[in-house]
Amino acid sequence: MQVVLLSGVSGSGKSVALKALEDSGYYCVDNLPVKLFAETVELLRAGGNELVAISIDARGGEAVSLLPARLEALKRQGVDARLIFLDSKSDTLIRRFAETRRRHPLAVGQTTLEEAIVRERDLLSPVAEVGHRIDTSGLQPNALRGWIKDLIAVDPSTLTLLLESFGFKHGVPLDADLVFDVRCLPNPHYDPQLRPLTGHDAPVVEFLERETQASLLIEDIQRFLQRWLPRFALDQRASITIAIGCTGGRHRSVYIASGGCGIWFLAKPCGPRSVRHDDLGYSGLAIDRSLRRFDSADKARQYVCLLYTSPSPRD
Repeated sequence: MQVVLLSGVSGSGKSVALKALEDSGYYCVDNLPVKLFAETVELLRAGGNELVAISIDARGGEAVSLLPARLEALKRQGVDARLIFLDSKSDTLIRRFAETRRRHPLAVGQTTLEEAIVRERDLLSPVAEVGHRIDTSGLQPNALRGWIKDLIAVDPSTLTLLLESFGFKHGVPLDADLVFDVRCLPNPHYDPQLRPLTGHDAPVVEFLERETQASLLIEDIQRFLQRWLPRFALDQRASITIAIGCTGGRHRSVYIASGGCGIWFLAKPCGPRSVRHDDLGYSGLAIDRSLRRFDSADKARQYVCLLYTSPSPRD
């Protein structure tokens, strides 16, 4: 039996994720009280339901802190129990609530939206540290659906890697476990011909390979990850998010995250690997199956460059 526990802050996309799970054949239960979690799972198992998804949020109050222990109890019973936590930056949540004109579930009485968001984060903090955390701030609904469907297909005994590029001027991704700052490299933004391009485009790639010490930085990142990613795998981590950041998230970080880092060949204990570009509005999902057929990082990088030859979004 597989049980996916879905949680997260209000406005982060839990409804979209739950519908994606339902479309994938899961029996879905929305807004279940925490105290009924174990009984509900047992009832559904007795009814022959092998795929179950349960959504629990901060409306459960202080009882939400019991969820990690309940999840571990299920695992000890041999259940494939997973937790997916959706998060989003506060300014994004405020904008989403303004667009939908919906009231935050904790914004009662004189409580403002900002205060409700802070209160909700505090209630969910014990849950946020467990399982796979996804920052949906820059994700479109179709991209989130893709991530959810990819995650449920992953072997829980392997460490899932997510490599994402981002721009520091937009803030560090909430789901980042490791952050590498590549702003020390010369910025293609200051070249008028390269400014409208991205790290996917050949002229930017040629500039970074020819004019900078990008290769040395990549080697250092690789060396660090080769040493420490296996330790994360031994620590029974379900996933790890590696964030590569530059100023705007369009040139240097994109180049290193997608084509230059050769990260697909690191740490054999790790499982599926995916790449996401937060500030390009693009997510490359589950391309690891294609990359595994290559026997070197150089060949894989050439493949990735070809994979991204479609026109890039422009500002």
